[in-house]
Amino acid sequence: MSDTVPLTVADRIAVLTLNRPHKLNALNCETIDRLMVLLDELEVMPDVHAVILTGAGRAFSAGGDIHEFSQSVKLGADTAMRDFVRRGQAMTARLEAFRKPVIAAVNGIAFGGGCEITEAVHLAVASENALFAKPEINLGMPPTFGGTQRLPRLAGRKRALELLLTGDPFSPAQALAMGLINAVVPHDDLLPAARHLAERILRHSPLATGSIITAVTRGLNMAIAEGLQMESEQFARMVPTHDLGEGLAALIERRAPNYTGS
Repeated sequence: MSDTVPLTVADRIAVLTLNRPHKLNALNCETIDRLMVLLDELEVMPDVHAVILTGAGRAFSAGGDIHEFSQSVKLGADTAMRDFVRRGQAMTARLEAFRKPVIAAVNGIAFGGGCEITEAVHLAVASENALFAKPEINLGMPPTFGGTQRLPRLAGRKRALELLLTGDPFSPAQALAMGLINAVVPHDDLLPAARHLAERILRHSPLATGSIITAVTRGLNMAIAEGLQMESEQFARMVPTHDLGEGLAALIERRAPNYTGS
């Protein structure tokens, strides 16, 4: 079994670790494919209600594996699109649409694809040692894992274009100010802070959590009327569930709810 993305599970929280520290956790095909397999497994694990994604060593991820990518480029656009672009875009789309909350614990360098993962996940906490960048322009190319689309939606067009067109690195404080991350914490507090954020979510119904993630993720790319319809559909799915009835009863009876995820 590959160890490029080791998995641990405790207290309903799964931790996935990008584990190529000698390559600054560069995203090669093996790593992306392993991450996708694990996400498929975690999605149906009843004892997992949240996911934390972090990196081993001093990097979260330095981005795509340039040595592997350059070999695909030499074989032409069709090969590079198939091997690299579609694979990376499928990964970030999977993270974005995952119905269990995914929290990035950004422990260090988050360049290129590492930054795009941070953009795609639902929530993110960064170490004060983290550093972000959109350096693809230095290679003579645009970002390929969704960075030209998600960053402007998060940061606004002009701030995103400055980062995309210069390739300059930016600090955790800047990432926080533009909405790319939720918090900056001391490095030794990173994983505890990410776990604490997950635990705050785990107090609530996992079904309601999934419904909110779906409504927000899909609704961002819709007109407001379509987004409201999406919101209504997610509510309708909750009406016959135990969790909604339990949440209402618990509030009326002034007690803690007992959610079952059903």
